Amino acid sequence: MSDQLYRINPDRTLPWNNLPKLPINASFYRDLDVFESLGKAKAALGKLQGRSIAIPNQGILVNTISLQEAKASSEIEHIFTTDDELYKAFSDEASQIQGPAKEVLRYRESIWSGQEYLDQRQSFDLEYFELIYRTTTQYTDGLRKPFAQTYIRQGGSGPNAGKPIYTPPRGEGILEDLMENLVEFVNQTQNSELDPLIKVAIAHLQFEAIHPFRDGNGRTGRIFNIHYLVQSGLLDLPILYLSKYILREKDQYYANLAGVTQRAAWKEWFLFLFRGIEETSLDTFQKITDILNAKEAILKVLEKETSIARPESILEAIFTQPFTRVKHLVDKKLYAENTARQYLNQLVELGVCEKREISGGHYYLNLELYRILGS
Repeated sequence: MSDQLYRINPDRTLPWNNLPKLPINASFYRDLDVFESLGKAKAALGKLQGRSIAIPNQGILVNTISLQEAKASSEIEHIFTTDDELYKAFSDEASQIQGPAKEVLRYRESIWSGQEYLDQRQSFDLEYFELIYRTTTQYTDGLRKPFAQTYIRQGGSGPNAGKPIYTPPRGEGILEDLMENLVEFVNQTQNSELDPLIKVAIAHLQFEAIHPFRDGNGRTGRIFNIHYLVQSGLLDLPILYLSKYILREKDQYYANLAGVTQRAAWKEWFLFLFRGIEETSLDTFQKITDILNAKEAILKVLEKETSIARPESILEAIFTQPFTRVKHLVDKKLYAENTARQYLNQLVELGVCEKREISGGHYYLNLELYRILGS
């Protein structure tokens, strides 16, 4: 019955040019299990939102947590870097960054350039998706050309490796038409019965099914999730990142996407994504709480055992990014160079930071922040 309400794609080797346009039939989400899972996800998301707005320095969240999202999302696409490489790169000048860390930081840049774009436009459009794609991949083109023979192939080294598991739509005007429909669906707010989380689940799957670009579709779709939650008012800042969950459940993620295309199995997709939103919201809530508790505990030590001037200022600096350099404190006009070096060395003596010499430069690693982000 489900496949009668939603045209499926039984032949994985043929372009899915009959991909149904949005919205989908309401029977796919009017389900008690879906609504129960939706309720848990919304409660966890509301808890995260309430915690985040209580933090005076939002940079603590947007810098540290977005780095972890960028790293996890890039790992899904087989772009790997270590925490040390990533944190060092984030603390360096842009011209000094090379290798996988540079690609990961492009993902983070996409989050913020996309959010700025939406703050100005207040709605999604094709230019938004192209901006995310171009910033993330550094390509300059746009939608795939009609002649591009794009297939999603089985990975790994098993007997089915390299075989098509899905062929996205292609042809003259087809991608343009589908993306126009997606944008209209995403922006529709009046007379809409759809909860924003149901809507983002549908839109994310539709985007991945359209697969509009020749590369970077997974990363672009995951960034869209973040921005949609902000635009719909469920979050004030883009701080909910699902990539760690998707990376851990990668096989199930792709199985659920395929389940919709081949069996119209929307229920399983909704349950998977809502569980991810619930778990990720609670995990991020705990990380924020741990960061604030660590910051408060260290402040008490600095006030009691040191003569550091304005200890709150140096704490704000070392909790905004895991690696701090003397230059950072000087550039922010917090302290003179010698004073900044003296204070950071005091943090090393107290066991708050660890001093590392990397490529001839000195970096001060906030040990508690490093531990919390890695947990």
